[in-house]
Amino acid sequence: MPATPSWWSDFAAHLADHRHPIYAADVVATTARLIIATTTSDPRALLAHAHSNAPELIGALTDFFRTHSHLAPPPGLADRRAAARRTRRIKATPTQLRSQVAEFADFLLLQREQAQQLGLHPNELKTIEIRLDTIRDLALHLHPEGHRSWASVTTADLESFLARTPARRASHLAGMRQFFAHAHRSKAILHNPTNPITAVQQRGFHGPTLTPSRQRTLYERWATNHDIHPHEAFIGLAALLHAATITELRQLTDADINPHRQSVRFPGRSVHLPLDTATWKALQRCQEHRQRLGTNNPHLLVTRLTRTHHGPAGAAHIRDSLAPVSLLPRILRSTRLLALAGELDAKILTVSLRVVP
Repeated sequence: MPATPSWWSDFAAHLADHRHPIYAADVVATTARLIIATTTSDPRALLAHAHSNAPELIGALTDFFRTHSHLAPPPGLADRRAAARRTRRIKATPTQLRSQVAEFADFLLLQREQAQQLGLHPNELKTIEIRLDTIRDLALHLHPEGHRSWASVTTADLESFLARTPARRASHLAGMRQFFAHAHRSKAILHNPTNPITAVQQRGFHGPTLTPSRQRTLYERWATNHDIHPHEAFIGLAALLHAATITELRQLTDADINPHRQSVRFPGRSVHLPLDTATWKALQRCQEHRQRLGTNNPHLLVTRLTRTHHGPAGAAHIRDSLAPVSLLPRILRSTRLLALAGELDAKILTVSLRVVP
């Protein structure tokens, strides 16, 4: 190589720890040849060359660079990607209706910046994209009907659009109200056609939950049956008894576990949570399973795919672990939250599940 990269020794050690020796030796040789051919050792440039010249290196290089913080996203990357997504939505709007949509996008961004400056809760970039999705779809619905200006839109036109997707009526109406209110303030339209429209929303929780008898059956399965996979038992008990989310389960590492107090601090929560005996035993079985895999991955839930690196298991693995009982983790969590809401003071429940900013 023209010059040995600063990360070369760490790369070889990483491969030796996480890959089969024959595979590791082949990756080292192929990577060296790629560096010689491209005369670059910059992680991003090397990965770009690997995509076209040596795709077999992509997995090993990406895992190493991310584990050792060589692929930190450049500043402002998230904002640039969000801006590109907004631009695509605006360009998808018919030309005659596009200028007002672009002004609306600028207004939403200005509103977000002002909220940040005042210390208020700003709209997420995803929320802005949802609003633009609504107006883009509305414009695509109106344009074939002969509308070339937002000033010609009537309440009946909006009702016909809302009737297409009754389940999303409230969400679509919220975006339309915001858009037409801005258009009215900017004198683009003379009246707001959304004023007479309403959307009745159901109050309270209406999702699926489990009956007490079903909960007892599941608890007995996960607490007493040691023939099932340890991941199923821990995921099921953590969601059913402690309202754990998929993200919390995926991100749980050794640093979050206190063996002396038999407690865990789910990532994002503000307090340590003492575990009951059944959940603690299931957690220990997961640790034993990880030890049998012979991995250095610090996450509690390690699969055959993630044992070769330090990343968390995918969300699909959490859901698939409960496939034997035909349930989703969110149903178990909802069942527990509903029970806690009826038993605990709202403030205590909020503090125990509060996410650390």
